[in-house]
Amino acid sequence: MTTEPNGRPNVVVFLTDQQRWDTTGSNGNPIDLTPNLDRFARRNTHVPLAFTPQPVCGPARSCLQTGMWATETGCFCNDIPLPPGPTTLAREFGAVGYATGYIGKWHLASQEPVPPGQRGGYRSWLAANILEFTSGPYRTTLYDEANEPVRLPGYRVDALTDAAIRFIDRHRDTPFFLFLSHLEPHHQNQTDDYPPPDGYRERYQGRWVPPDLAALGGTTHQHLGGYYGQVKRLDEAFGRLLDALKSLGLDDDTVVVFTSDHGCHFKTRNAEYKRSPHDASIHVPFAIGGPGFVGGGEVSGLVSLLDLPPTLLDAAGLSIPEQMRGRSLLPLARGDRTGWPDDVFVQISESGVARAIRTTRWKYAATAPGIDSWQAPGADRYVETHLYDLECDPYELANLAGLASHRELSASLAERLIARMVAAGESAPVIEPAPTITIGQRQVDAVGPIA
Repeated sequence: MTTEPNGRPNVVVFLTDQQRWDTTGSNGNPIDLTPNLDRFARRNTHVPLAFTPQPVCGPARSCLQTGMWATETGCFCNDIPLPPGPTTLAREFGAVGYATGYIGKWHLASQEPVPPGQRGGYRSWLAANILEFTSGPYRTTLYDEANEPVRLPGYRVDALTDAAIRFIDRHRDTPFFLFLSHLEPHHQNQTDDYPPPDGYRERYQGRWVPPDLAALGGTTHQHLGGYYGQVKRLDEAFGRLLDALKSLGLDDDTVVVFTSDHGCHFKTRNAEYKRSPHDASIHVPFAIGGPGFVGGGEVSGLVSLLDLPPTLLDAAGLSIPEQMRGRSLLPLARGDRTGWPDDVFVQISESGVARAIRTTRWKYAATAPGIDSWQAPGADRYVETHLYDLECDPYELANLAGLASHRELSASLAERLIARMVAAGESAPVIEPAPTITIGQRQVDAVGPIA
């Protein structure tokens, strides 16, 4: 690996927390929450079918830092520190001379503040392990490299973004890798609320409601206005960051990614906000721009966030470590889908030990009965729990698991799910079919490939 960074692009990851895919205009939201992201997606490469490999904070973040499955790093639940063994994005970029910086929420350490050995190799550090507990919407406290508390002014989204712009300005003359990790639009745990900037909740309360939330209720009407207000401010901050890059003459030399660690279902699928196989939990916004991605358009493949680490390294001309399970998106941005998988695999923990597979048309999931999901990363026996036809039911309101008419299809999807589990380093389990339900004359032909 070369040690000369000259000529390599800068890299910035703009990560949000718990943001649904359908909050963006580029993914069909009709209320103009994200004009900056939408413009960025149109000019560069937009991935409408992007999915988290683990719909909960810490495990998803372990995947983003290492490119490995959460069961491989051992970070299959929250509050498990990232082990020192796997290489990380920060270590790979740092090894070739990049300035590496992390700002915001980490959630991969055993304590607060985060010890230097648990920072994943980032050299510049302004972060908190669990930001929702060290700060409030207008009271942002992070910790620096010496683990001294730093109080930042402004609304939390703006405070973190201002710090990111300062980092970019300080390092404008040398290649840098910056990971900006926002908390919003995650709820504020202590109050179980989604606090936006003052005046923003009123602006969006009672506006468009996604069909799954309209049908299932949950806390939607209590929280959606504030949640949308947080999304709006994130988009404004993203626009300011893009403006800063342009003003410094770095916009054409910087790879920028906007995505989220997981989605939000507003207590419609279980007792909290994520940790389920539904698209509300796993489907996330994703757009990438800069060298190699300008004019890439809208890609049609299904993409996992596990594909992000190898993509960033590939875009910088670095080799991809063998540990990384995903694939670089550069070929997709050029229109080449050769060998690209036609499904994504998801591991689920904390709410239960579960596994899911999603194709363009089908969602299939199975859960391990009687397993302590906070102690066991996996199981040797699962039972089919979810089957959705996303072509007819995109918001997953009719669970087809157990229908006799879909038994052959379910068996095919179970085989595919087991194969994905084995490829992820898990042992091949038994997946038992759901109890059979017979309804009328419905029949699905599972012969041939499953789209």
